[in-house]
Amino acid sequence: MKQQKFFKEIASDLKKVEKELDRFLKVNDPILSQTCIYLLQAGGKRMRPGFALLSAKFFNYQFEKILPVAMALELIHMATLVHDDVVDASLTRRGRPTLAAGWGNTVSISTGNYLFAKALELIVKIDNTEISSILAKVCIEMCQGEIQQIKFSFDVEQNYKQYFYRIQRKTALLIGLCCKLGAMVSNANKRQIWTMYRYGHCLGIAFQIVDDILDISANPKVLGKPVGGDIRQGIITLPIIYSLKDSPGSERLKELIGKESKSEKEIEEAIELVKQSGGIEKSRRIVDLYIDKAVRCLFELPDILSREALVELAQFVGKRSY
Repeated sequence: MKQQKFFKEIASDLKKVEKELDRFLKVNDPILSQTCIYLLQAGGKRMRPGFALLSAKFFNYQFEKILPVAMALELIHMATLVHDDVVDASLTRRGRPTLAAGWGNTVSISTGNYLFAKALELIVKIDNTEISSILAKVCIEMCQGEIQQIKFSFDVEQNYKQYFYRIQRKTALLIGLCCKLGAMVSNANKRQIWTMYRYGHCLGIAFQIVDDILDISANPKVLGKPVGGDIRQGIITLPIIYSLKDSPGSERLKELIGKESKSEKEIEEAIELVKQSGGIEKSRRIVDLYIDKAVRCLFELPDILSREALVELAQFVGKRSY
């Protein structure tokens, strides 16, 4: 993503967030130092702090107040990615070896725990019990979403309600929180805070569905990791649910998805069955609905550069290929 296109208005402040993260994660332990530097150098979109900063711009924007919030949100996101890569046994992310591939699972989990602990350190400094409470609740729900995903792996009887429960906790709550906290820290009123949260939540749902579509349909070189990861792990995503319900090849797909051990040939067959079923096209229509909901929220807010950036960002999320 050409980050500067969407974050142009906050580019200098986003660089300060990056610099502060680098300073804040410095540690004397050589292994932790290496892993934290490696994660920061991997880059990433920095969308979570970007959402917080852009949301704050609508109201009483004070960078020093939003800085620790933006940093804590990014650290929580980084920690979840590290833990996800261990759970998923992922070898690559963004075209680079994962932490687990380079340092092993034990060091990866410890690094993820360290990032969570550093996020807590920042949250304490924010000295706002409401923000601390909201962040804690969202982290709890994110963990519940991950447990739900593990619990129902390879279960081909999953339904739409279970899927949306999971992705709300896996992705949408944190993106919604970024927008909400940006507004809260900047003294927005209750309606404005709700509007920003609703935008982020709808966008988060769309973001995760697109992720699930790309895991089946993307070019692996563009995506930065192999496709078919969800099928390997038995994670039942929206395109798969549609395919299991509506596809002429649903019985064979059930057999493939439900197997805990699959050959690469079987994974390719399952991907082809999902593509042929129309599950991807149906899922894209749901993405469009959530993008539309997110954008409509923004028109309650002032017509400023931040609104234009958030509209464009929503449209990008709906059409992204990586």
